[in-house]
Amino acid sequence: MAHSSTLPQGTAACIIGAGCSGLVAAKALQECGIPYDHFEMGSDIGGLWRLNNDNGRAAAYETLHINTSKKQMELADFPMGEEMPVFGHHSDVVSYFEAYADAFDLKESITFNTRVEAAWPTERGRWAVTLDTGETRTYGALIVASGHHWSPNVPDFPGAFGGETMHSRDYQSPKQLCDKRVLIVGIGNSACDIAVDASRVADRAVLSTRRSAWILPKYILGYPLDQWNGPTMERLPLWVRRIVLRALKWMTFGDQERYGVPKPDHRLLEEHPTVSQELLPAVGDGRVDVWPSIERLEGAHVQFEDDRSEPFDLIVYATGYNIRFPFLPDDVMAVRGNQVDLYRHVADPEQPNLYFVGLIQPLGALMPLAELQAKWIAGLLEGRLALPDSSTMRQTIRDARQAMRERYTDSPRHTIQVDFWRYKQTLEQEMREGRQRAKQSGS
Repeated sequence: MAHSSTLPQGTAACIIGAGCSGLVAAKALQECGIPYDHFEMGSDIGGLWRLNNDNGRAAAYETLHINTSKKQMELADFPMGEEMPVFGHHSDVVSYFEAYADAFDLKESITFNTRVEAAWPTERGRWAVTLDTGETRTYGALIVASGHHWSPNVPDFPGAFGGETMHSRDYQSPKQLCDKRVLIVGIGNSACDIAVDASRVADRAVLSTRRSAWILPKYILGYPLDQWNGPTMERLPLWVRRIVLRALKWMTFGDQERYGVPKPDHRLLEEHPTVSQELLPAVGDGRVDVWPSIERLEGAHVQFEDDRSEPFDLIVYATGYNIRFPFLPDDVMAVRGNQVDLYRHVADPEQPNLYFVGLIQPLGALMPLAELQAKWIAGLLEGRLALPDSSTMRQTIRDARQAMRERYTDSPRHTIQVDFWRYKQTLEQEMREGRQRAKQSGS
């Protein structure tokens, strides 16, 4: 029997967050004529892309550029204009969101400067939502689009550091690095960006990594990386994809060890790869050193696993984020080890009418996938689509988790990982099957 998810009669949906995921959710509901209320903690749209966002959850910094090309990042019915660079600045992305919101009159429905304090299920699939104003409202569905890059994960090393520390979420400008001996912990995209910034203005720039990473270029033979990793590539067996990507990487960068970046302790595509056009030259020029993991903090000094010790003024932890939903009680949505049990990363099989948009980490752009998730949710609430039964959803979740364990290294970072084109095709197939389930339930 299909899992009922139609919006209860006489109710509206509640959308939390007005970043990209919240905007595409609002547009999808609007197109289907589904009533909704839309809440945003800050005073404007843009989410993590808006520098100094007053919602306190921005992860943008002055030098941030996108690392997926605009052709893969743009939304289906709103192309990014010719004036936008292939790899635009964060301000270009915010301008794009603003144009999108204006084109479809999305801002008028957003209640800004309003935080959802708590949400919990009530009778007949409804949701109670308490706002920071003290008001409690009842909705037929809860759509969570609050993002997962806002709660910093900071490792706990032995000892204590006497200098300054920050997480990459709090990094905003190279001015914070000027004339300092800077240690960046991590080797993801943000870590590499900050290390390159530090190489230009800091007295010292060292990047510390436990596993190292495969460093991929933004451009290969003049074409954006994601144009090489298209739907045809993702249909190939994983071992073939590894060979092709390594060959393309070799043609552009050669052997990253020759620059001074260690060979990773895992195979390509067993961890989320790092995309940076500038890190390897910076390391090769001696402007950034790459050292192993921290063993101990000793006042102003940092002891590394290879017995090196050096003083630093600032440690930047570019060590990822914890998935959190502080407005949802643990008995409604418990997150353990960054693991969230959702069908296709969207629907909760235990809680009717609870949905998440953008809670994925794709090898590729997030925005078009969030848009497709939103359209799927709108179809479910409209009754045009239906979910499988709860037992089928639970088994699918277990199978997906096992596939994730087999594919990726054991890390909380890889609990919401998806391949762009495969996931897109999965959602499209889900919508086709959901249409059939809805027809069968109604017959």
